[in-house]
Amino acid sequence: MEKFRTLLNFVLRQHTTLGYSFLALATAGGEQLFSVVVFNCPCNSWNFIYSMVFLLVPALVLFLLGYFISNRTWKLCTGCCINQVKLCSKRIALRGIKIFVQITMGALVAPVTWISVALLNGMIYECGMSGPYNNYLNRFCSNSSYKKCHQNLYYVPCGHSSLPQSIQTDIRHLLHAHSQIIGWSLIAAITVFALASTCIVRCYSPVSFLQLQFWKTYKEKENEVLEMKSVEHAKEMAERNVKSFFESVAPKPFKTPSRGAWEEISMLYTYSETDQYYSTIHKYAEKKIENTHVSSSFVNVDIPAVLDFVDGNKHPADSHI
Repeated sequence: MEKFRTLLNFVLRQHTTLGYSFLALATAGGEQLFSVVVFNCPCNSWNFIYSMVFLLVPALVLFLLGYFISNRTWKLCTGCCINQVKLCSKRIALRGIKIFVQITMGALVAPVTWISVALLNGMIYECGMSGPYNNYLNRFCSNSSYKKCHQNLYYVPCGHSSLPQSIQTDIRHLLHAHSQIIGWSLIAAITVFALASTCIVRCYSPVSFLQLQFWKTYKEKENEVLEMKSVEHAKEMAERNVKSFFESVAPKPFKTPSRGAWEEISMLYTYSETDQYYSTIHKYAEKKIENTHVSSSFVNVDIPAVLDFVDGNKHPADSHI
């Protein structure tokens, strides 16, 4: 039991990293499946176009899907077309742009994984770059004594080329090597960028490491409690209204948050060095005790990037590592 608790605590602490890892593995598995089942090089003048469509279109779909499943996307967009504060405030607009960039960085995990795995596999690159438009292969054919080398480059991926088998093998090995070099270079660049950006974000953290860990734990528990209480509250409210309908009696008084209260806790989180609030709900509760309202006219655009998780997210791509 103690070992199980230790494992559970590790999973909870590393849920963001594990979430990214699972997303990357799922994308890699999907790419491998598509390469085996769906991808079929035409081996003609459509080689390059077909390969680019197969490489980039799924990546684009995964990229857009990353926006769609992000809670922060909808928190940022909901009501922005009719909320005058969000429409008129330049500082809120700048804050929104900053959050949009952060959402974009998270949404890039799946498409970059797709492209990287496809390049490491080499099939798509081999198909796309097999043709007389490849200057490197043209030079390769120029050094070959085979006269129809240029015309047969299209057919190399399918094994239907009339080129000698040794030349076909050399070309395929060369293209696979190019593809894997590009793939590993992309992975290395992304890894270095992720490490550097995480280090920079942590260096400018206004809170200590332990407080940051507590803050993340609090936010996770707050999300869990909010979801649970929302279900309970909705159920009680539904039972009250349905009972009133069937019994044809006036419903009993029922306290529920006002639209203004929902709007206040749905605002973007604002960081303050003087007032320590762990979330918009925490701020609303403290202001409620003081019998004041949360002001929506000012949003601190300079919120530290290390606290971006506070804006409320459940999907791993929403969190900053």
